[in-house]
Amino acid sequence: MAANEKARAKAEQAAGKAMRAAGRATGNKKMQAKGHAAQGQGQAREAREETTDRFRR
Repeated sequence: MAANEKARAKAEQAAGKAMRAAGRATGNKKMQAKGHAAQGQGQAREAREETTDRFRR
């Protein structure tokens, strides 16, 4: 299950990065903010999974 969560975290980060880029390209500040939030959620999920993995060892 950890691998699944890590993949989900990477996907969230990539989607957020793409949304931020699209927001920058169109000048849409709201889209940039949503992309930044999604990217942050992905990073938080990845950090949580890494912490969980370290305690499982």
